[in-house]
Amino acid sequence: MPLATQVIGLTGGVGMGKSTAADFFRAGGAQVVDTDVIARELVQPGQPALAEIQNAFGLEVISADGRLRRDKLADIVFADSAARRRLEQILHPEIRRRWQAQLETWRKQNCPLAVVVIPLLFETGAETYFDKIVCVACSAETQRERLRARGWSDRQIIQRIAAQMPVEEKLARSDFVVWTEGRLENHRRQVERILVALNQGTVGFGAERAGVD
Repeated sequence: MPLATQVIGLTGGVGMGKSTAADFFRAGGAQVVDTDVIARELVQPGQPALAEIQNAFGLEVISADGRLRRDKLADIVFADSAARRRLEQILHPEIRRRWQAQLETWRKQNCPLAVVVIPLLFETGAETYFDKIVCVACSAETQRERLRARGWSDRQIIQRIAAQMPVEEKLARSDFVVWTEGRLENHRRQVERILVALNQGTVGFGAERAGVD
């Protein structure tokens, strides 16, 4: 009889290392679906969600070639919580439908481990869909340095951090924590220890934290 697929939710604050952790999980044999990638697919020209966004926020968020002006939309939604909720109402149901469909495909293929990267995992009430939750985190100083390296202004950084649940609460509600300061090798080893624990099935819910080397 095939083993059931273990489904892991991967979350964390903006700029704290989710994509890197996802790469390490993938390298360790897990199937990975990233909701940020799904979101980008949903707003490509010709997609129904892009038309809804245009109707909700106006032509100013659409470029001359019909593509979404992400910077303009971000300026609107991160300055206005009601606008952000409107955008989430457009995107989140379809994002969830797609990652759940992907999980169902992997279950039918008897994949042993699947990881869903969801920045707003707790904020959207998605925790009940996962067997375990992994949260990546770093210091506030490092987070801001990483976001400045993306070209974000201090105002943009403050707005985006404020739009998410405090990372301390995410850490407290997660089963595993990966601390992403320092060398990438430390990051990788922490993910590898989580993979070992998951494969052995030795970790009780809410009982373990990956250590920092």
